[in-house]
Order: sequence, then structure tokens, then C-alpha cells
Amino acid sequence: MARVTLQTIADHVGVSRMTVSNAFSRPDQLSATLRTKVLAAAAELGYVGPDPAARALARGTTGAVGVLLTGSLRYAFTDEVATTFLGAIVDELAPTGLALTLLPAVTRTDVAAAQQVAVDGALIYSCDPGLPALDVLRRRQIPMVYVDQEPDGDTPSVNIDDRAGARAAAQHLVDLGHRDIGIMTVSLAGPHGVPLTDVEPPAGDGYVSTQRLLGWRDALDPVGVRPLVVRQPHCHVDEAYDGARALLDRDHPPTAVLCFSDAIAQGLVAAAEDLGLRVPADLSVVGFDDNPLARRMRPALTTVRQDVEAKGHAAAAALTAAIERARTGASDRVASVNLPIDLLVRESTAAPPVRA
Repeated sequence: MARVTLQTIADHVGVSRMTVSNAFSRPDQLSATLRTKVLAAAAELGYVGPDPAARALARGTTGAVGVLLTGSLRYAFTDEVATTFLGAIVDELAPTGLALTLLPAVTRTDVAAAQQVAVDGALIYSCDPGLPALDVLRRRQIPMVYVDQEPDGDTPSVNIDDRAGARAAAQHLVDLGHRDIGIMTVSLAGPHGVPLTDVEPPAGDGYVSTQRLLGWRDALDPVGVRPLVVRQPHCHVDEAYDGARALLDRDHPPTAVLCFSDAIAQGLVAAAEDLGLRVPADLSVVGFDDNPLARRMRPALTTVRQDVEAKGHAAAAALTAAIERARTGASDRVASVNLPIDLLVRESTAAPPVRA
């Protein structure tokens, strides 16, 4: 069967090839009646539309933007914060016609997606700052926006006020009277799974981890609290459970724990229950994110709320603006965004238990 082209349709309808092309790509250039006639002829002849690859080559664009992730794609589809963030990006991109492409960097040496996938721009989402894949994207000189990353002054960024949120969480526990406090956090640098009194941010650690640790210290240092800190490499519930056992299974466990995320708090609560500790009678727990699971947990989790949907919309808007500025050669920079947070006090926190 002969291949159907724009010229085939043009000859069939009795119009120019440009008229057929406009019916697909510039419908405002045709009357509704003529466009309907052209599209009906295309359907009759089995033509589904211009080749996307050829169109992209002609325009010098790909019609897609990437999201660079540290870790496996499974995280993007199972973590409720990540899925909400990506969903908001898709909603923001919908009117532009841009598609979303995930660029996983499963290991520190994994650069295949960053090298090979054609995108017009990229969101760098909570990535290891030393990731070779990130360096590859920089060298490709495509427009980028950082999300949950250290601002560098040259690249637009979208962050939340992590330090203020962590400070509010720790101050809440201090105001309740807690002085024996633990911290469960995520760290690229480690060491992992061992309770330590080292509260200095490790060199080369992630931006969010560093900011939250500094925020917790802002409230704990002035009252002389030296927390026990357990670090883990990911926000996985199973990892959190194991780390929580190490933190809580001792003669004098902390009376409260500050968690890097609600998912970590979930693992902590499960471990506490298995050790016979009641939340909040024996142990107060504070999460971070206001992940939907925070409201499903029993007792409902006190947490720091970030507006993940607003972050996704802001990130996608900043990237499309950066792509447009690159296309037009505009000299002005896309503004960075720092979104506010709220402490939501629920049932997982209370005054510390009286100890003999």
C-alpha cells in the first residue's frame, strides 16, 4: 500500500499541500468547513498526521521536557509526594502541548538518559548535586530549573522554606516540654542506620537534608538539646523501620522524634508499636510534607505541610518560561520561587511522659 503524504491528501481534496499542513498544525488559517473536509479526507486515506520526528526536526524542538530523578522510576510512581508533584507538572504543561519525560539516574555513574533522551528543557528534582547525569545536562546547555536543590544564582529554582518548616516542627516539641529528642533523616553521605550525636550536616549532602537539619538545630540548640540522629539513604518505610528500631530499642529512648518525611514517620510509628511504645503517650512523632498518608495514620500525624501541587505548577511554569527565553534570546532571567510552609498539629504529639 502506497504511503499517504500531505501531497496525497492535497491532490485528493484539490487544495495545496500547505493547506493540508495548516489543517493539522495551524487550524486558525483555514475555515472550519475546509479544515473539516481536509481532515475527513485524511481519515479516509488512513493518514494520522505529520510525523512527530520530522516536525521536531523542522522546528528545532522535541516537544518534551525531562525530569531528572536520583533513583529508580518506581519511586516516581509509588511515593505520594512525587506522584502529586509530577501530576501538577503534567497539568501545567497540558496547554503547552509539551510532554513529560522521566530521566532516571539509578546510580552515580548512570548518564544514559541524560545523554540520549531528546528534551527541550529539564527539571532537576531533588538530585545528588554531584550526579554525573546533572553535569551532562549542563553541558548540553538546555534550559533547566532546580527543584529542591541548592540555588546557584544562574539557574532558576523552586524550593520550599525547608529550614523554617523544620524549625517550627522542632520548636513545637520544645514547647511541649520535650528534651530527649531523636531525628530520623535522609542523607546522601551517611553513615546510615546508626544513632549518632553528630548533628553537623555531612559534606556533600543534599540541599533539603541540610536545610532541615539546620532548621531543627535552630530550635534545639538554644535549649541545649543534643539529639540522636539516624540517617538513611532513602525515604523508604522499610529502611525507616530498621533505623527506628536502632533509635528506640534502648533503655532510655527519646520521648519525641523529628522525621525528614511522613513516609519515614510511618516506619518509625510501626517500629514504636512493635516495641510497645504508644504514640503519643510514650513517643511524640512529627513528620514533614503532609503526604496524604499523614492523615490516614492513626494517630493522625503532626507534620509540616508543603504545597506539593503549587511546587509542581511553579516548576513547570518556570521551565516553560526558561525554554521560551532561550528560544527568543531574551536576556532577562526567570525568577526563582520559595514557597511557604505550615505546621499542622494533629494527634501524634503530646507532652513528654513522666519518667522515674
